[in-house]
Amino acid sequence: MLVVDDDEGIRMRHPAVKVLYMSGYTDNAIIHRGVLMEGTAFLRKPYTVEALARKVKEVLDAR
Repeated sequence: MLVVDDDEGIRMRHPAVKVLYMSGYTDNAIIHRGVLMEGTAFLRKPYTVEALARKVKEVLDAR
């Protein structure tokens, strides 16, 4: 079982943190459950090493 802090809670405590969520659920399902704010970086499983590397670079390069 995975326990995830909500996106807003993480950003409130650590505003500069970069977050990338990964899940087998679709991003729409997770956003509708209120776990992630819209625009939060998300990678749906399964993913390739290349897709993970691209997404990590995208997150780190974002301001």
